[in-house]
Amino acid sequence: LKLSMIVFAGLLGVFLTPALAFTDINIGSASNSGTSGQQSVSVNNEHNVANIDNNNGWDSWNALWDYNTNFAAIRLFKKKVCIVHRMNKDVMPSLHTLDAMVKEKKGKGPGGQPPTSLIYSINPERVSDLEKLGKPIAGMCRGIPTYTADEIEGNLFFYSKACLHADILWILRISLCGELEV
Repeated sequence: LKLSMIVFAGLLGVFLTPALAFTDINIGSASNSGTSGQQSVSVNNEHNVANIDNNNGWDSWNALWDYNTNFAAIRLFKKKVCIVHRMNKDVMPSLHTLDAMVKEKKGKGPGGQPPTSLIYSINPERVSDLEKLGKPIAGMCRGIPTYTADEIEGNLFFYSKACLHADILWILRISLCGELEV
């Protein structure tokens, strides 16, 4: 319990210091057709990370994009797992661009082009050393089963395994496909 409190306090420090480095956006289902729950984004320019929270009851999840390590992680609360993947810099916005997009769209909801889709295949083997993924992701995923995922080309229509979906604002539609042994 003490260790989890220390990890939580450490993560809180990473994301709350300094307070001026953050941009938050809340998007509720009333302004976002096709989404449910509420999302908030925190951009920390000092530590080069973005944190996306999707609050939707039991289907809630948290994503962390670490621009220092080029890893992204999604913690799925319902499944009690973390999935880590490499950031696709051709599709995922830079931290500066994400920050600008969030500020520009704050409270406006979606508009313009549809989100880009990324499909990942979850590797069945658990990650044994979280530290190699960087401190922010290691802190977020510590204590729960963590898996890596590799981006795949193609269409979900032809993919036979079950997929979990995480829509990141109006920017990305991420599909995480594969069987998890939790």
